[in-house]
Amino acid sequence: MIAKAEAAFKAAQEHLTNELTRLRTGRAHPGMLDGIMIEAYGTQMPLNQAAGITVPEAQLLQITPFDPSNLQAIVNAIRNNQNLGLNPSDDGRVVRVQIPPLTEERRRELTKQIGEKVEEALVRMRTARHEIFRQLEDAKKEKQIGEDDLHRAEKAIDESMNNVRALIDAAAKAKETELLSI
Repeated sequence: MIAKAEAAFKAAQEHLTNELTRLRTGRAHPGMLDGIMIEAYGTQMPLNQAAGITVPEAQLLQITPFDPSNLQAIVNAIRNNQNLGLNPSDDGRVVRVQIPPLTEERRRELTKQIGEKVEEALVRMRTARHEIFRQLEDAKKEKQIGEDDLHRAEKAIDESMNNVRALIDAAAKAKETELLSI
């Protein structure tokens, strides 16, 4: 049960890490476009499966479609994504996305989003902890484990949760620092 709880806590941490990499910090990185879906060949597919994404400059993303016929679909998918707020341009062969510098207001807004994502991860962890504790109580009622085993397991799970929470707080603090530095 302890291993199950630790796996759930790590999953919440990894999800948060993935979410934080998607937040735009004024610097270009290919992970910004993770989750962008394009219409290609009659189906929705992830952008990174339809094109190569590179960062030739700190403020520029370059997207080279594997099939040039998907160029307009890529431009439209990036332009229509309201969370990114980016305006791509194409020259017929590649799509270039200039990453504008963040305004102070946008930095504050993104800082709030970091807080929301951290709280979401903590809720996931608390839910997993609650479920494991319930299972431990059920095992105690069925006399599968004793009172001492129950308390040891609860203490180990709480300790594991606190360790992961410290990692989550450190990741969030690092992202905020990156975001607020000009």
